[in-house]
Formats: sequence, structure tokens, C-alpha cells
Amino acid sequence: MLKRFLSYYKPHKFIFTMDMLASLVMSLIGITYPIITRYMLNELFPERKYKLLVILGIALLALYIIRMLLQFFIQYYGHVMGVRMQAQMRSDMFNHLEKLPYKFYDNNETGKIMSRMTNDLMDISELAHHGPENLIISSISIVISFVYLCTINLPLTLILFTCVPFLLIISMVLRKKMRAAFKKSRQSVAEINASLESSISGIRVTKAFGNAEKESEKFEVGNKKFVSARREAYKAMGQFHSMTSFVTDIFNVVLLIAGGLILFGAAGFGGDMEFGDYSAFVVSIGVFISPVLTLINFMEQFQNGVTGFERFIEIMDTPPEQDHAGATDAGVLDGEIEFRNVTHAYDDSKEVIKNISLKIGKGEKFALVGPSGGGKTTICHLIPAFYDISDGEILIDGRDIRTMTRASLRKNIGIVQQDIYLFNSSIKDNILYGRLDATDEEVVEAAKRANIHDYIMTLPEGYDTQIGERGVKLSGGQKQRLSIARVFLKNPPILILDEATSALDNATEILIQDALDELCHGRTTIVVAHRLSTIKNADEIAVISEGRVLEKGTHEQLMERGGMYAGLYAQQFRQ
Repeated sequence: MLKRFLSYYKPHKFIFTMDMLASLVMSLIGITYPIITRYMLNELFPERKYKLLVILGIALLALYIIRMLLQFFIQYYGHVMGVRMQAQMRSDMFNHLEKLPYKFYDNNETGKIMSRMTNDLMDISELAHHGPENLIISSISIVISFVYLCTINLPLTLILFTCVPFLLIISMVLRKKMRAAFKKSRQSVAEINASLESSISGIRVTKAFGNAEKESEKFEVGNKKFVSARREAYKAMGQFHSMTSFVTDIFNVVLLIAGGLILFGAAGFGGDMEFGDYSAFVVSIGVFISPVLTLINFMEQFQNGVTGFERFIEIMDTPPEQDHAGATDAGVLDGEIEFRNVTHAYDDSKEVIKNISLKIGKGEKFALVGPSGGGKTTICHLIPAFYDISDGEILIDGRDIRTMTRASLRKNIGIVQQDIYLFNSSIKDNILYGRLDATDEEVVEAAKRANIHDYIMTLPEGYDTQIGERGVKLSGGQKQRLSIARVFLKNPPILILDEATSALDNATEILIQDALDELCHGRTTIVVAHRLSTIKNADEIAVISEGRVLEKGTHEQLMERGGMYAGLYAQQFRQ
């Protein structure tokens, strides 16, 4: 993990080196004050060398000005480096998320993923900036100040240094507890973000059903978990800081007692220490303790950063969606589809598709009907390889889809679903999503074929009109026609219509159906429909229930058999 973290420093070697040098010079400047203080007390004051006293004071002021500039450099460029590293991690995570399979998003909430990309990476950024500075420079400062203290009085320095192991022991004992507490705290923040994202996205449904109080109750469950997790984290942090502060306070007690005994030669310590040395030692001990405290306090930031990076690595180590070995470009497909004894289950659970065999000819319209949860949508998801099948084969043009790269396979497939997702952008940008290199003329032509062009032209900004989050400014029919325009622009040989009109009223459905009929022309089309009137003219209909094909045939053949299809049809049109 450390090697992966350090790899993000590589593009910023120069800034990192300058930041470390600036921190080192600041540490060296910090030790000059006790050195000058000792020299003044032992040499200048007794001999009344006022001129040299002023010169040293001015020199010290000049050093402090330099330290001020170095401090600005560290705070500014150091944080810029951290932000750039954070941005790179965010880009890496986003690009990796784009490659993850459907299964990952089935099992992970959007809000929790967003929390990892924002809150966690912010803490990693702070660790990236302050981590090396605190670890390396503070360690150097401790060594330099320790050596200098030894030159003043070795026995007193060694006595004080015996307190350091207690600090290390306490840090190691409490660090593990603190780390676990902060990890739990991060998980609770992710749960709140997930709950918030869900509630805000569904605010219109909440208002429609008057369930604001219920949403508040659900949110408060996560909120209370957050408070509890943070309480534990702060408790661990409080124990850590209180104990370490107590040990550092002991330094002052030891310095007062041992230093006084050595200064006055009491109890056999020997009086070989001058008052100027003792005063300089008192000043210098702050230079020694300060980086020790910095390292101790750094533990909290370290735990935050490490926990965040672990959560970042969890996502980055999730295996991406990959092509099968030897997969090649599918090219332009004709659209003949065959399922051979296909079985599929999600995450080793109950089989959703059970030994299904289907054959769909090029340019045919093939309909899937049956009860909800029977496996119709799963069949549609298997054709573009959104999921890998558990057993069997799916062939297109006689070729197993596993021998095709997923990207090239999906270029040949257009999908129109019931739940349309539109981006918070312009109408033009949303249509262009079908083929990003299309011209304006091609976009307009696609809109005309989807029966949405005339409506677009009534808008003040036409194709540049912003449609809001998830197309909130459009009606259901308008959103559906935009999604159809996308597919017209993509112009794939295979089309999947997954209950594309089931959420629309009858008048809108008629308008949309005209566009869909135009879209289906000349393409191999798989239609999932509950309204059986829309698929009466299909070349073949398959009834799917409990993951199996119960019956197949044309509308007339299935009606003659008097099976499940005939029963469903009679139920819909019993009047």
C-alpha cells in the first residue's frame, strides 16, 4: 500500500523536494534561537557587548523573515501538491469506476461511492502534504535538538529522554483503537451520504405521498449511527491526546527537578552547569518537544489519511470489467441472435435464467412476455454482456459474444428502457450521447425520426435548452423520445426495447409507438412488454416465467394453444 501511495508523488518530485528542503531549513532556523540565547546569557550579557547583541538580534530577525517566506511556500505549494495528488486519485477512481461491471453497482450505493471520492480523498490529500513533512522533518528536528541538548548537558538530556519511550508505547497502544474508530466513523459518513442522495433524488415522490416525516426518520437512523461512531472516534482521540499530553507535561517536571539539582550540585549531581546553560536548556527543550508533539498529533491525521487510502484502494482493487481472452473486435453485426442452453445466476444465488434456448433471425421482431420477475430483463442484459452467463452460449451471427470485445459488441446494440436517464445538460448533448462524433444535421435528423424535433423548436433555446437533473423539465413522453433519438443516432443493427412504453399514457404511447416502429425497421429487435397489444405483430413471442421458456410462437399460434399467453391476453382484454 505504501508503494502505491508514494507513486502519486512521482509527477511532483520538484515541488516535493523543495517542500522538504524548506521544512528542513525552517527546522534549522528554529534551533538558532536557543543557541543565540545561550551565547547571549553566557558571553554577551556578562561582558556587556551591546553592539554584538544588536547584530545578533538583527540577524535573528532576518532569519525569521526567511522562515516566514518558507512557511508561505510550504503552506501554499505543499497544499497545491496535495490537491493535485487528490485530483489524480479522483481521476483514477472515476476512470476505474467507469470500467467496473454492473454487479459492482448492484451492491454499492451511489452516496457511499461519492463519499469515498470526496471526503476520503480530502483526508488523503492532507496526509500527502503533511505526512512527509511531519515524519521526516520532525524526526530530523528531534535528532538535531537532541544533539544540541547533549552539548549543553548530557546527564540532563539523557534523563529527559527516558520519557520518550513512554510516548511511543502510548502511541502504539492507542493507535490501533483510534484507527478502528475512525474507519467506523467513515463508514457512517458514507451511509449518511447514501441516505441523503436517495432522499434528495426521490424528493418528488416523498412530497407526492406526504412522507417527509418517514424520510426524516430514515435519515435520523443514519445520523444517530454517525453520532455514535464519531463519539467513539473522539473518545479514542481524547484518550490518545490526554495521555500523550500528560507524558509531555512530565518533561517539564523532570526538567525543573533534575535541572535544578544539577545546577546547584545537589544530591551528588555536580554543579557543572551555568545558569545561562540552564536557561538555554529550558528554551531548547521546547525545540525538542515541539516536533515530538507534532509526530504525536500527526497520528490523528495519519489515521484519517490511511483509512481513506484503504477505502480508495478497496475500489481500485475491485476487478474491472474485462474482455475474455482472445476477444476481438465484433465489427458490424447482422443481428442473428441465438441462446444455447443459457443459465445465469447473480452472485451464486438462485438461478434467474434456467437452460434457455432461443433463436432470433436477422431483422426479426422477437417479444418476451410473462410475469414480473420471470427473467425477461435479465435476458436483455445478457445480450450486451452486462453480466457473464453462468453456463451455455449466446451467439450473434454464429459467433459467441465472449469472443468479442465488450465495447465493440455494445456498439451494435441500442437499448430503450422504461427508466430513462438523461444528463443535466442540453437536449443536443443528450442526443449526441448516441454517437459523440455526429454532426448537427445528424442530430436534427435523429430528433425528427423520433418525433421530438417539432417540440424542441418551440423552446426558446432549441437544441441548446438545458433539461435539468435527470430531464426533470421534460415530460415522460418527451424524455422517452429523446432516448429514442439517441438510438436513431447510434443506428445499431440490434435493438432492445425493455418495457419502453409501459409508463406512458395511451395517447403518448401511440405517439411513441410510431417512433419505435420506425426505429425497429430493418433491425433485429427484442421487445419486453406487458401490454400485449404492442407485440401482436411480432415475428415470434416467447413466454418467460421463473427463468424458463414456457411457450413460443406467433400471436395466433399462442392464442390457439390456450396456454399462459392466451390467459394473459384474455385477462388484459377481458372487456
